[in-house]
Amino acid sequence: MSEAIIRDLIQYMDVEDNAAIQYIQTEHRMKLGLFWGIQEGSRVLEIGCGQGDTTAVHAHLVGEHGYVHGVDIAPEDYGAPLTVGEAAAKLRKSPLGDRIRMDYDFDILSDQAQFGENEFDVIVLSHCSWYLKSFDELAQILSKVRKWGRQLCFAEWDARVTDVSQLSHWLSVLIQSQIDCCQKIVKK
Repeated sequence: MSEAIIRDLIQYMDVEDNAAIQYIQTEHRMKLGLFWGIQEGSRVLEIGCGQGDTTAVHAHLVGEHGYVHGVDIAPEDYGAPLTVGEAAAKLRKSPLGDRIRMDYDFDILSDQAQFGENEFDVIVLSHCSWYLKSFDELAQILSKVRKWGRQLCFAEWDARVTDVSQLSHWLSVLIQSQIDCCQKIVKK
């Protein structure tokens, strides 16, 4: 894995302000893509593409003859400091842009979300499942998409705290989950 490739991907994402953190995350995503065997010429469906960090890595791996279709339920104006729509626009203007499509406000469980059998070589859910409402929603997604591709790849962050520097992030995740649970109770 080349350091120059990682730096190029970071430049395409236009996140130089957080380059040190982004380097670690991009390197991690590259290791996942290589582990999953995403190859040149592959057709990838990425569910939960967000700002495109993993999308950029996949677009590099599939090469000029491959294709990455990222989808996310978030609206284009979601996210900060860069919205998902702004981040996608930057990626599309990069040298990887002609092999990337990113659709937002895309509910993978809706009747409109349809792809052909084995339309993709690889279907990826990477670091996105904790945004889902429930395990049942994840199970429904997995059931629906399984015929669209030959291989399903899944990754999520480890929820265990192994270093004290991770504690603040872990606590924020717990708080966010508590708020979400309370909102669901109030809506009932």
